[in-house]
Order: sequence, then C-alpha cells, then structure tokens
Amino acid sequence: MRGFLRRTPVPVACQWVDTHTAPLASVTVPLADAAGRVLSEPLIAPIDVPPFDRSAMDGYAVRADETVGAGDYSPISLEVVGESLPGRGWDGRLQPGQAVRIMTGAPLPAGADAVVPAEFARLRGNCVDIQAAVPRLKNVGQIGEDLRAGTPVLPAGRRLRPQDVAAAASLGVTELAVVRRPVVRVLITGNELVPPGHARGPHQIFEANSFLLRGLVARDGGELEAVLPLPDEPHTIHSALTAPGADVILISGGSSVGGEDYAPRLVAEAGNLAIHGLAMRPSSPAGMGTVAAALVFLLPGNPVSCLCAYDFFAGRAIRRLGGRSEGWPYLRMVAPVARKIVSEIGRTDYCRVRLTPAGVEPLALSGAAILSSTLRADGFVIVPEASEGYAPGGEVEVFLYDAW
Repeated sequence: MRGFLRRTPVPVACQWVDTHTAPLASVTVPLADAAGRVLSEPLIAPIDVPPFDRSAMDGYAVRADETVGAGDYSPISLEVVGESLPGRGWDGRLQPGQAVRIMTGAPLPAGADAVVPAEFARLRGNCVDIQAAVPRLKNVGQIGEDLRAGTPVLPAGRRLRPQDVAAAASLGVTELAVVRRPVVRVLITGNELVPPGHARGPHQIFEANSFLLRGLVARDGGELEAVLPLPDEPHTIHSALTAPGADVILISGGSSVGGEDYAPRLVAEAGNLAIHGLAMRPSSPAGMGTVAAALVFLLPGNPVSCLCAYDFFAGRAIRRLGGRSEGWPYLRMVAPVARKIVSEIGRTDYCRVRLTPAGVEPLALSGAAILSSTLRADGFVIVPEASEGYAPGGEVEVFLYDAW
C-alpha cells in the first residue's frame, strides 16, 4: 500500500472533464420519445398555427360593423343561415344581415370578421338577437396567431419539455433531431458485496451503489448499457473495462491505493489514468481517465463518496455529452449558517446539512460510509478549497436533495 503523492484540486479535475466532453452526434427520434431529450437542430415552423381563422368562443359569427349600437335594450336581429363546427366549417359567404352559429375552434366563415359570445345572443326561430357590440376580430383566433410559418420555435440545445413537444406536434412534426444519449456502463467491484435478495455471508454487505448510480445516470440523461457486479479479480475487471460500446464507464469500488484496489492500475494499463486522488472530502480516492473512446470514472466504494464523486465529475461528463448543462442538477437556496461549517484550506468539502428554523447546520455524523446521512440531510453545501469554512451568521448556498 502507498499513499497519494499529490491530490488534484477539484477545479482542475472539472476542467479535465470539460476538455474531454462535448455533445454527442445527432440522432432522430419519434416525437413520442422526444420529451426530456436535447434538441440538436433548431425547429422552424413549417406552417401557420392555426392554419385558418377560427372562433375562440361558442357563439355567432357576424360582420362586426353590423353590431354597432347593440345592447340589452336595443338588440340587433340577424338571420341565422348556417352552422360552423370544429372540423366542418360552413361553406357559404356571410352576407349583410346574416349570422352563422359557431363553436369554439371552428373555422370563421368567409365574410365574417368577429364572433359574438353565446351569452350576448338570444335565438328566436331562424333569427338571433345580438345584445352586445363586438369590434372587428373580437373572439377570433387568427392565422398564425400561435406560431407563424418560417419563424424559430425552439432553439438547438433546448431540453425538451412536454409543452415543447406539444408545440412540435401542433406543427405536424413527427420526429425531432436530438443529441444522442451517452451510453453508460457501471462496474460494481468487491468480493464483500452481495446483491439484495441473495444470501449474505458473515462478513459481507448488501450492495447499494448500483442502485444509487442507476438513478443518477437516469437523472442526468444517460442510457444505461449494463450494470456488472464483478469480483476483485483483475482479468475480469479488465475485460469489462475494455469491452466496446460505452461512452462512459463508472467503476464503483477499488479506486484507492490498497492491495486489491485494481481499478487505477487497470485503467492506466488499458488507456490513460489522467487523475487519481482529489483534494476533496469525501471522495479523495476518486479518479478519471480514458480507455479507447470511453471516459472512465473511478468512484470510491463508500456510498457517500460514490455519490459525491459522481456528482462532481461523472454526472458533469454525462450531462455535457448529452447536450445538457454541466451545472449541478439541484435546486438551490441561500440560507444563514446556524452552526459553524468547518473545512480546511486546500480541500473542497461536500458537507451534508440540514435546514432548521435557525438556519443551516452540518450533520454531526457524516462519514463517507454513512449513507443514512444523506437521508437525514436536506441537502449539501460545497466549501471551496480557498475557504476554512463558514461561520455562524453568514449565508451559504444550499443544494437541495429533494428538488432535482
């Protein structure tokens, strides 16, 4: 066993990630599968929406100038000559003294230029008494009022929301060009690990990090290729590490400098171990490099360290490859410090905290192996390497666990 000769500052490691990541190639997906994907090409409206003038109300299509002076005590009587329904308009042309009964969304008849709402009209046989004046184009949805043909609708780089996909559908679009999702392979190493539901030996523990990483990869837009539980056996790990097909490989466990910490050596032998050992707490044994075309991230086996290293580095890479923002995918809030948050110059700290009526308090029990600390925490505070921490009364930015 040996210690780390040096530890890389977190900003340097983040810069390495950014240098080695850019949005992947464009692929085309059906509109039904587009929500949550990142648009790789701008969407330009091919048609007007709506493509015809239509009624915004149930009522009567009229010539606006014929309603001037209409009121409760001075109604204007018009002859009802037809009906316009959604999907089945009235084919005639409105003449002076005429009205057409019309439903919301139905095409406005030729010759009409306004709609009187039904509550301001009283039907008498084949006539309607108009009891309110309407100006031209009142209650009319005009051609292109929503989207105009030839105008930009969605920019490239947009993460598509449900309403974005609906807008594309309203234009008749059936598929969209999006950034390809990065393919992620997860390798879980450790002879002491047993999958939940299996018999556990006296000195074994149930494996949890794969479930943590599954959720994080899905959150960040990655496509999970495989989750492979592996023994601490170099040949087996090497084979899983060098198999083609993944854009990102996450190795959980075996990342430090112990006798059975094989992952760093195997990455160095199969490719390039660019960084090993970080000036941070927890996750100092983390590392990163490349094997063929894949980015490889060494994630410590302790679950909080695994979460921390993933969020700082691997998640950042997956988001960037998928065209998303590299920023932390958590909602944030600013709150006062109620109890001192202690750190050390030269080290970045990932400090789990809870929110109290008095402000932010660090958790008293927060070791890297204490996964339950993330259950008790409301979120975390990042203390940069240039700081010794935060004194009571100051304000800090809190990243909220429950709001991603």
